[in-house]
Amino acid sequence: MTPLSDSFKTVTSLFRTPPKQIGLPPGTLIHVGTREMEHPLLTRTDFNLVDYQHRSATSLADCRLPVPAGGVSWIHLEGLHDVTLIHELGNLVELHPLAQEDILNTHHQPKYEEYGDTILIILKLLDMDSEGFQIHAEHFCLVLGAGRLLTFREQPGDLFSMVHQRLAAKNARFRERGVDYLAYALMDTVFDSYYHVLENLGERLDLIEAELIECPRHGLLQQIHQIRGQLSFVRKTLSPLRDLTRALIHSESPLIDERTRLYLRDLHDHILHVLDNLDNYRDTAKGLIELSLSSMSHRTNEVMQVLTVIASIFIPLTFIAGVYGMNFAVMPELGWRFGYPFALLLMAACAAGMLWYFKRKKWF
Repeated sequence: MTPLSDSFKTVTSLFRTPPKQIGLPPGTLIHVGTREMEHPLLTRTDFNLVDYQHRSATSLADCRLPVPAGGVSWIHLEGLHDVTLIHELGNLVELHPLAQEDILNTHHQPKYEEYGDTILIILKLLDMDSEGFQIHAEHFCLVLGAGRLLTFREQPGDLFSMVHQRLAAKNARFRERGVDYLAYALMDTVFDSYYHVLENLGERLDLIEAELIECPRHGLLQQIHQIRGQLSFVRKTLSPLRDLTRALIHSESPLIDERTRLYLRDLHDHILHVLDNLDNYRDTAKGLIELSLSSMSHRTNEVMQVLTVIASIFIPLTFIAGVYGMNFAVMPELGWRFGYPFALLLMAACAAGMLWYFKRKKWF
């Protein structure tokens, strides 16, 4: 089996969600998904108007330290298989057990939910391998509490390094904002990463389109179907974000400052643009499938046209050869010295005449 076929099967399998264990009571904490890391990694970032600190948290005691005066404490966990750790972190902001259950379910769709004085936001991080054959979706959650932001991610990465650079800058206006603006900045970074994935898919579609026009081949159709499957997976994954951002904009939670709603509306416009691009690429892939089938059909017609011309030329030649091949006793040409050259010239004249006629009719 080719790598392309393997990757196509991998993309198709992404649509299947493994079933949860039947019969468990609501709020039962159990990790659903693949263990991506051996040991979870905890970091804590504290900032206010005058200070910024980013460090590794060696224990839960580091996470329980008070929030800096007039600032925000951002606790980030990489690795979601430690149920006890996630439960203890959730208790820092009195997070509801149902929300903790959703964090541990790495196959949960994006959602926005308010639980009293906390807000849960579930997103998906998308990444594409270097060859562009496989899209990987990663579970990412944000929990907003009073002065605290908890983020949970399946595996390590430097996606939010730019956010840390903005926070670390001297006199950063970023630090004047609350936990809601920090959550917006992280979501905006995630949404920007979607454009990178779409650009890669769009470039592959452009290359395939150029190759279809220049030299169509059967393998291109399989690649188009694979990209179309990837686009469908991305569309299914990101479509809930439209309602998620709308719910954020209209939220009445005191955690969402009125100044942040303007940025949230911009976030909503971003996801609408992403979904529009997805629909355009899906239409492009559909058109390329039709173009591929049309190109192969046109190629087949050209081959059949050439074969038909060759067969048409040889029909009279076969007739002449059949006539001169009959073994009758009395045939004028059998005893004629120039009979054989005459038969060859007659065949050549017939072939040349038919070629001239086909050319004049523009049949080839």
